[in-house]
Amino acid sequence: MKRNLYKGFLIILLQGITAGISGQSLTATEIVKKADEKFNGEKSSYSLMSMTIVRPAWQRTIEFKSWTLGRDFALTLITAPAKETGQTFLKRSSEMWSWNPSINRLIKLPPSMMSQGWMGSDYTNDDILKESSVVNDYTHEIAGEENIEGRLCYKIIMTAREDASIVWGKQIRWIDKKEFLVLKAELYDEDGYLVRTEKGSDIKIMDGRTITSKIELIPEEEPQNKTFVEIREIKFNIPVEESYFSQQNMKRVR
Repeated sequence: MKRNLYKGFLIILLQGITAGISGQSLTATEIVKKADEKFNGEKSSYSLMSMTIVRPAWQRTIEFKSWTLGRDFALTLITAPAKETGQTFLKRSSEMWSWNPSINRLIKLPPSMMSQGWMGSDYTNDDILKESSVVNDYTHEIAGEENIEGRLCYKIIMTAREDASIVWGKQIRWIDKKEFLVLKAELYDEDGYLVRTEKGSDIKIMDGRTITSKIELIPEEEPQNKTFVEIREIKFNIPVEESYFSQQNMKRVR
């Protein structure tokens, strides 16, 4: 009788432990959200970056600052090279503009320009202005686990929702299970063709967070072309108001 009671207690205890473990497991959407918020900030962010565009016959480096507030507001300022310094790009909800001080002209960017390369790079306007949301505009599925650069990662398949107006029809992301770093991503068009691959590296602690400070972009059809992005400084959840993201501020932000 005592043995049966002991067995019953063990079964109940093990069931409780199992339930607790399964309750702590994350869904694919939660994993993608944690990785996105860790890199972009839960509420807002400021970053100073450099982007090197590599082509067979030339290469050039662009430096820029970016401010974001949620998914609806983004402002980017070019700080180098000198001939492009002062150009800004603004997003407010679904509307986007560019300002070029050399010609004193403000241009509204149509949605059709979101897939075009930003400043001649392999990044798109959508990437820089963060028009689409990796959390809300996709469905998410855990496709298994794989090892990337010695780190065990979730392999997440992200499929664009039918009602989402976005550049990428599908993404596959490899997200580190421990630190929720995106170590690799494959981006596909609406027809399912691989367009480019991204690789995150040079893991650092910046503003108290462990992040990948370098990103390499490789276009599938032109692998000799590459774009390298380096985060030189980043701050998360900074105090910034919606009013900061205005057409007036595009012309005076520094």
